[in-house]
Amino acid sequence: MNPIVEEISKIGIVPVIALDDAKDAKPLAEALMNGGLPCAEVTFRTDAAEESIRIMTQSFPEMLVGAGTVLTTEQADRAAAAGAKFIVSPGLNPKVVKHCIEKGYPILPGTANPSDVEQAIELGLDVVKFFPAEQNGGIAMIKAMSAPYTKMKFMPTGGVNADNLKDYLDFKKIVACGGSWMVKKELVAAGEFDKIEQLTREAVTKMLGFEIRHVGINASNEEEAVKTVELFEKMFGFTKKMGNSSVFAGTAVEVMKTPYLGRNGHIAIGTNYIKRAVYHLERMGVQFDYDTCKPDANGDYKAIYLKDEICGFAVHLLQK
Repeated sequence: MNPIVEEISKIGIVPVIALDDAKDAKPLAEALMNGGLPCAEVTFRTDAAEESIRIMTQSFPEMLVGAGTVLTTEQADRAAAAGAKFIVSPGLNPKVVKHCIEKGYPILPGTANPSDVEQAIELGLDVVKFFPAEQNGGIAMIKAMSAPYTKMKFMPTGGVNADNLKDYLDFKKIVACGGSWMVKKELVAAGEFDKIEQLTREAVTKMLGFEIRHVGINASNEEEAVKTVELFEKMFGFTKKMGNSSVFAGTAVEVMKTPYLGRNGHIAIGTNYIKRAVYHLERMGVQFDYDTCKPDANGDYKAIYLKDEICGFAVHLLQK
């Protein structure tokens, strides 16, 4: 997978925007960045697209700004010259795809059926757009269609929103979703960039789905751990469950048989997508202790601790 597409996968959501006036490019990019989405697909449907891409990439060099609705090789070249880091098209035009590959532009052409996907494979691609997603059967269609194409992955766009986002991202062959619900044209036109930032932050929060899974308590020995759990069991009915290194009281309390990380214990925060969570938190300056990372059989993270304690508690992410 192309490195740009790999980063898009970590981000998870690609805001799809259409700008009628290039003056809105910088404040919109700032709202997306502050809201937690350092990425945008600027559609070439308007005359302001090229200049908007230029402004956004110059103002925020770390932002992944791509060009969408690219229909010709000439548009692809103009977009790349303006600073676009990737190209997206609504359909699969072999001429445009070949041109982008030759020029080194990462491209995600639109597909809607198996014939499109097979053309993409023939052209050497391993990630494509699925468009319009909901109108073409949504995640059910992608699952059914993708079965024969074991190495192909998809970026669905069209009808994806806050309510169905998780349905798409839960499928391993989805790298990210394109959507416009956080960057509605009326909000841009009204200059309500604070609202766009709020909607962007809400989208990221809903995608990651953080919630406390359990609290860990450091006991000095196994006997103390068992007594502590039995107290929770007696008072609150939390069923005792013995483990190798800890004893659980229900699912909410874990008591370590010997002191582990954290002066007082640890807090486990569950998340829908642990690698995406790590990416987004690291953008905020959070550091992780990668020595504590527990991978599963596929190399995905199951758990990883933050580097620093919070009020005497170690904190770790846990894949739901």
